[in-house]
Amino acid sequence: VGSLSLFLNRLDQEYIKSLQRTSPYSGEYVERLRDEAGLVNLLGKIYNYFTRVDSKAEASEMALRRVEHIYYCHDTIAHKVYGEIDSAKLISDLCTYVYQNGDDRSKTRAMLCHIFHHALHDRFLEARDLLLMSHLQDNIGNVGDVSTMVLFNRMMATLGLAAFRMGRIWDAHQCLSDICSGRVREHLAQGISAHYRYGEQKTPEDEKAEKRRQIPYHQHINLDLLEACHLISAMLLEVPNIAASGDDATSFRRRIISRTFRKHNDIYERQVFTGPPEQIRDYIMCATKALMKGDWVKCSSLVTSLEVWDLVPGEQSADQIKSMLIEKIKLEGLRTYLYAYSSQYDSLCLGQLCSMFDLSKNEVHSIVSKMMINRELHASWDQPTETIVLRKMKTTPLQSLALQFAEKAANLVESNERLLDIKSGNFAFRDHDWKHGDNRHGQRRGAGGGRGRGGNRRTGRFGGRGGRGRSRR
Repeated sequence: VGSLSLFLNRLDQEYIKSLQRTSPYSGEYVERLRDEAGLVNLLGKIYNYFTRVDSKAEASEMALRRVEHIYYCHDTIAHKVYGEIDSAKLISDLCTYVYQNGDDRSKTRAMLCHIFHHALHDRFLEARDLLLMSHLQDNIGNVGDVSTMVLFNRMMATLGLAAFRMGRIWDAHQCLSDICSGRVREHLAQGISAHYRYGEQKTPEDEKAEKRRQIPYHQHINLDLLEACHLISAMLLEVPNIAASGDDATSFRRRIISRTFRKHNDIYERQVFTGPPEQIRDYIMCATKALMKGDWVKCSSLVTSLEVWDLVPGEQSADQIKSMLIEKIKLEGLRTYLYAYSSQYDSLCLGQLCSMFDLSKNEVHSIVSKMMINRELHASWDQPTETIVLRKMKTTPLQSLALQFAEKAANLVESNERLLDIKSGNFAFRDHDWKHGDNRHGQRRGAGGGRGRGGNRRTGRFGGRGGRGRSRR
């Protein structure tokens, strides 16, 4: 006797295989893609049938299949393909059924799809709460299913993009830093290479298995948009950090936030001749150079001139992102200017800073006060004249030696914990100061959780520990 669920599973697999083997730039791919709506409707009918006959295992399997065809569609596209449906409610109902009746693998994939759909529609807080409650980042490395790890990587990339669109720069960088550190195409199953990470040649069997795991072209995450969001978030975090550290190599609070960004910036600065920017990376490195000088106008014009913002789904999304970036660049430009040039002044006028960075007095007063409270800026307010009175502070030889000792001790602890991770097989999603959020203007680093000096460094992204899902084999 034939099995209806097995027949639908095979039909779905053959449909995905046909998309993988068809050129995405041909008309045949578009024609084949039109059949997806019919397949989703068929899966819905079979799901209703299994629900009616109380066959929970098969019904949860059909629900997961249906979710995997809908979760990546933005509402602007879903309404045109599937009609006027409430995709958020549909995804929630189907995933809830899988949570109640599916096996462990189905529950994991349904949770990842649910988080992905929330993040795609800018519901970052809901997506983050689901990720934290599910503890997926703790045990994703033990799943053993490469396709599920790829889905986890896609979810983290989409979650980072959602955080970036909301202006949560710190969260966006934490989500995107590991994905964008190298071999992005393989992590997202959007391309293959002939070698492993350390130069080992792949076998023909491994290449065939990797080709079977490739995501169909219409589900791809734009890599240019991903790179732009990652580098811009790193720029907004690293430029004030670099300006604050200056030439003081003993400053234990000024640690590297993004090694990838530092590497690209060093390469750009070592170039003998730098022509006009052409690629996204060139635009952002040129904007970084301007921001380091406090020139927020040139930096914002370079960042907002990128064409990738037109790829963000939703009405007026590009304009909202550009206005958000301009405000962030103004704030970080002010902090960078104070870090870099405060030693050259005896006093600064509040009105002058407002005119230089096009900010209100309340915004400038808030930023400067936070920097004073956290001892990032040694100064005081003269309220009657609205003036910042700066003080020259130099470390004593004993303080310098103490800071060097603290830095070396922290590096030793970090090296030992990395060796422990390698030995145990867990490569954690970590952050530096996860509880600081984006509003890091006046908060002293290392004063709490994350990888701070005084906190518990064994925490993962958003406070959990997990492994990076990779598609190596």
